[in-house]
Amino acid sequence: MNINPETKRKMREMNAVEPLDAFERQDVTLEAASTTERLQIAVDDAYAMFCQSRIDGLVSRARLRYPDADLRSLQLVEERGLNRQQLNELATCGWIEQHRDVVIQGFAGTGKTWIANALARQACRNRYRTLYIRMPDLTEQWETANLKPGAPAKLIRKISGYRLLVLDEWLIDKPNTSMSRFIHEIMERREDTASTIFCTQYRQKDWPGRFDRSPRTDAILDRIVHNSTWIETGDYNMRAHTHQQ
Repeated sequence: MNINPETKRKMREMNAVEPLDAFERQDVTLEAASTTERLQIAVDDAYAMFCQSRIDGLVSRARLRYPDADLRSLQLVEERGLNRQQLNELATCGWIEQHRDVVIQGFAGTGKTWIANALARQACRNRYRTLYIRMPDLTEQWETANLKPGAPAKLIRKISGYRLLVLDEWLIDKPNTSMSRFIHEIMERREDTASTIFCTQYRQKDWPGRFDRSPRTDAILDRIVHNSTWIETGDYNMRAHTHQQ
């Protein structure tokens, strides 16, 4: 069945381009199908493209370092001491629904960022608004914001609003008092409403030493330590492994 030019014009004017294009792309083998069947197939195809477009947009805006990272292609799981069952459970994104966090800890080059990006990409596939950012970059944004009236509050609202926040290089630099206040405010606003992935080289026992001793530090660490799933990537250097291939 052909769609006449006037109907096409009206559909395009109503911004119903995707179903129209899907209908016109249909294979000749569908010509024997009823109009209802062809329309249903066209709508299903258009909806699939619409969903993929939304996912692609979420991935792009998440600013992932590895936007193509996928847990299904994770290499050397057993050799690295990773728990495949744990990773498969995290891939369901149930932990995001429960507003839990994930800590990925290991030496440099062990694939922490890649795993975090794979989890973040999976979150995007489940329509969660996500942001990946390195702590040095977030610190720079906070310092810049403090130079403009109203900018600190705006940045706090922005960072707090993501359903999933990936903080890479967590505690690579010791936060000063101002940055500690910023982190505390973000943690406070995101508690029981959102999830965070922390990528760090530091073991849990070393975290307190990266902050100034204060009640604020205790509040930050308490929120993370008791609400997180921990992944240890060990000392297998994936960067060296990749370069040898």
